[in-house]
Amino acid sequence: MRYIFNFPDIGEGLDEGTILEWYVKKGQSVKVGDPLVKMETDKVVADIPSPREGIIAATFGKVGETIHVGNALTEIEIEGVSGEAAQELVKETQTQMESVEEEGAGVVGTLEVAGNNAFMPASDEGVDNKEVSSAPNSQAKKALATPVARAMAKELDVDINLVSGTGPGGRVMKEDIAKFKQKQAYNNPKPESVPSTETQDLIEIEKMTQIRKTIAKNMIQSKHNAAHMTVFDDVEVSELIRLRAKFKQRYAAEDVKLSYLPFILKATALALKKHKSLNSEMDMENGNIIYKKYYNIGIAVDTEDGLLVPVIKDVDKKTIKQLAIEVAEISEKARTRSIKLDDMKNGTFTITSFGSIGGKYAVPVINYPQAAILGIGRIFEAPVVKNGQIEVGNTLPLSLSVDHRIVDGGEVTRFLNLIMNYLEEPVTMVME
Repeated sequence: MRYIFNFPDIGEGLDEGTILEWYVKKGQSVKVGDPLVKMETDKVVADIPSPREGIIAATFGKVGETIHVGNALTEIEIEGVSGEAAQELVKETQTQMESVEEEGAGVVGTLEVAGNNAFMPASDEGVDNKEVSSAPNSQAKKALATPVARAMAKELDVDINLVSGTGPGGRVMKEDIAKFKQKQAYNNPKPESVPSTETQDLIEIEKMTQIRKTIAKNMIQSKHNAAHMTVFDDVEVSELIRLRAKFKQRYAAEDVKLSYLPFILKATALALKKHKSLNSEMDMENGNIIYKKYYNIGIAVDTEDGLLVPVIKDVDKKTIKQLAIEVAEISEKARTRSIKLDDMKNGTFTITSFGSIGGKYAVPVINYPQAAILGIGRIFEAPVVKNGQIEVGNTLPLSLSVDHRIVDGGEVTRFLNLIMNYLEEPVTMVME
């Protein structure tokens, strides 16, 4: 019999992935756990393993093509079930799929089974190394689809029998109809939508990456679901600069790069322990606020593909040196796209540093559903008053955005003041 293996949900809220590389081809033997394909998701690049041992009968999708969660990735020929038993299993699977799709959900991480003559042949669309007959059809094909897909096709004025299905057994999925409609619009544009040659020379069109799609989705989600409020302040950090300079060479001898970020991480974690509302999230569905007693801080990393936010776990329990090592390691993983999904999970607060590229202040967007995000600007010289005298000081700008539904203004100010106290006198972070 044959198993059709769908693209599983390998992350939190994952919708789709882009094929970067196929490790298998038609006719190749695979064992359980063997990598089938390398996929780029919105957060990580991951190898998808084979769920079964057998022979690859087909691969669905080409390099660079976007595959939605629940859509077929591979068809695997295996031994063990055949004849009537296979057909009964297929019917049961079909019924389950129709039920799930009609309820508006996706078929995620499941394995569909097809025995001999049990399914219509799978669609050739997006299938590599598959022989396709050139003989014309003697009669029009009737599409295999659920009532939900047929209703969608009718609403969009699409002849569903013209749509190539990518679901199991050539089943027409809702995504297939949407792509078909989009292709129709592209191939038959309205006259006024066709750009002139002169206009085409003035624009450049680039396909969005998975990361960029996710950034766009998350930003809108955050703005729609949180009541943003931002507070700005400056902290004098001459003592922090002196302390970092003292230990920088010592750490460098051990191949550890000491930046200001480990100090800021530590100060933030200690402040969060005293201001729990900044380390929480709102559960509107159940009418609760969830206060978290662990301190996992995400750090926004600027990469060529877009912004990634890996998470440093248990910041409150780690030394400045340990944090320096971990910041360097996880930042490098993010930039080289070798970061793992676990490195991106369970953040409770986020820090974004725009000072490294010259910025002073910003209005950071909360990493929803977290309650707050701290923005770090660049250190600059400015006049300060010390002991009644004006001196040249070193000022670090801070920008703190919070979800005003959870955090009140007074709490925001007290939290930010505590962080500033730690950074003004960094020795207090280890003396308390």
